[in-house]
Amino acid sequence: QVQLVESGGGLVQAGESLRLSCAASGSIWRINARGWYRQAPGKQRDVVATITRAGTTNYADSVEGRFTISRDNAKNTVYLQMNGLKPEDTGVYYCYVGLLPSGQIYWGQGTQVTVSS
Repeated sequence: QVQLVESGGGLVQAGESLRLSCAASGSIWRINARGWYRQAPGKQRDVVATITRAGTTNYADSVEGRFTISRDNAKNTVYLQMNGLKPEDTGVYYCYVGLLPSGQIYWGQGTQVTVSS
């Protein structure tokens, strides 16, 4: 099993920045992909950014060029640097990990990001 603890959400104005953190513990040697999803009010949970075991990153079109996913393997932590925030970025952000070899997914508890116009 893997436990995930998120931090870094908050209330900001449009154009400002936030950095989310997601620290993993437990069976971290089994972690394959990691990343972030978000869920806006009344909408489904959608992928924001991912980073593979090899370090390949992918972003949703809506955040490309504004958000950056990174990791610190020594701290077992993944970050999401969010710049140029927009009101439509508002939602609950969830980090996740995918494990080898099963592909099982674990989720963080979620952290609220609210961007005011």
